[in-house]
Amino acid sequence: MRPLQRRRTWRWRRTCGTLLLVLAVAAAYYATGRLGLLRQVVVAGAVVTPLWPPTGIAVAALLWFGLRVWPGFALGTYLAIETISAFHLADLGIVAGNVLAPVCALLLLRRVGFRPELDRLRDGLALVFLGGLVPMLLSATAGAWTLVLTGNLPMSSFWPTWAAWWTGDAMGVLLVTPLLLALRGARLPRDPYRVAEAVALMAATAVATVIVTHSSLSLLFMVFPLLIWAAVRFQLAGAAPCALLVSVLSIGAATDHAGPFTGRSLLELMVNLQALNGAAALTGLLLAALVTEQNNVRLKIQEACEELAEVVAHLSPADHGDDGPASRP
Repeated sequence: MRPLQRRRTWRWRRTCGTLLLVLAVAAAYYATGRLGLLRQVVVAGAVVTPLWPPTGIAVAALLWFGLRVWPGFALGTYLAIETISAFHLADLGIVAGNVLAPVCALLLLRRVGFRPELDRLRDGLALVFLGGLVPMLLSATAGAWTLVLTGNLPMSSFWPTWAAWWTGDAMGVLLVTPLLLALRGARLPRDPYRVAEAVALMAATAVATVIVTHSSLSLLFMVFPLLIWAAVRFQLAGAAPCALLVSVLSIGAATDHAGPFTGRSLLELMVNLQALNGAAALTGLLLAALVTEQNNVRLKIQEACEELAEVVAHLSPADHGDDGPASRP
């Protein structure tokens, strides 16, 4: 095969690979968007969700594959809008916001040297603020203003809608992105006791969350010891799924107005719910990153001590057959 033909073949394969990757990302974006819409909240006619998983999908996909997958977010957003209502030209503002927010997150994370392994506390903090809270201001602002300018949202309801939109997008990054990053490098523990502990942890988290979110007493804080247990024992691989489980079950209870969410206004419900979700995500993510960083430091110190012991052993006089200075007769 000639060099020109090889280059054309390579470009064709790369183009096809990128196209398939974009379609896969769009499918994941749309599918998780449908799941998020199962627990939607309507604010003055605008549909928002307490947790929007596609933002977590988008940030994770950008961290893995780079900027070439951004068209998948646009296609996924278009399909998600079609699920709610007919797509109009003005809805391009929502599409633009949903694309720009995760792209901005990627650029900010690259700027500070973010590592997807989340093995440093600084990586956890970067994901929280530069990956979630700050860039999702773009999608919330673009989405809320688009609804106002098209007449689908009164100006008096702008801020409640904006706040619900922003927190939903941010929670998607704080809860879904760490789970995806953890799953990519996760390995099943070989110790059967560790497996049993992990299963018991997930079961206890599910049971405890259902109980506290359906009790008339204010017991939501009871889930945090389980999140601490997950982060200390299993780091991100344990903390991420437990935090997401707490969030999903809490959203279900809140939208059903059960337990501590009974008799609350929409604003009170959203504040209580997102305070719980945010605290759970921050507790699990940051504690897991801190424990991982400490474990890595301890491992490096142990390796350094072993190397030093080897050097000392090689320099020992006994290794050279030296029995000490000879004595005079």
